Amino acid sequence: MARTKQTARKSTGGMGTSAPKKKAVKKPVTPSTRAQVREFPRKKRHAKKGTVALREIRQYQKSTELLIRKAPFQRLVREITANVSTSATRWQLNAVLAIQEAAEAYLVQLLEDSNFCAIHAKRVTIMPRDMQLAQRLRGPARHPM
Repeated sequence: MARTKQTARKSTGGMGTSAPKKKAVKKPVTPSTRAQVREFPRKKRHAKKGTVALREIRQYQKSTELLIRKAPFQRLVREITANVSTSATRWQLNAVLAIQEAAEAYLVQLLEDSNFCAIHAKRVTIMPRDMQLAQRLRGPARHPM
């Protein structure tokens, strides 16, 4: 006699016989509810790799707003000022915004140069050595030691 494969069966979770289950009362399906109820869940669409990144790049290139939030940057400026000088220093809002503009411009340019270094090395991931190379190529006047 040939052996047959056994299949897994669902467990009822209880022993012995139990009362028959009550069936749920279904509402009649009308054209308005038919659109809402689907027999199968709709799958979320996934974009191709890199598409979202390119969309974000275009979005950030179009915008002129600051990328770093104002309050954390202002706290950082005040903290650095407190560490450097012992006297109480006050900052005008326009001065902090000017420093923030300059800092963001510097960081964006540094990241662009680092990206070029990574592309030159036939990579798409920026590594610390790319940033170091970009700073060295800029020269001593463009980056502080």
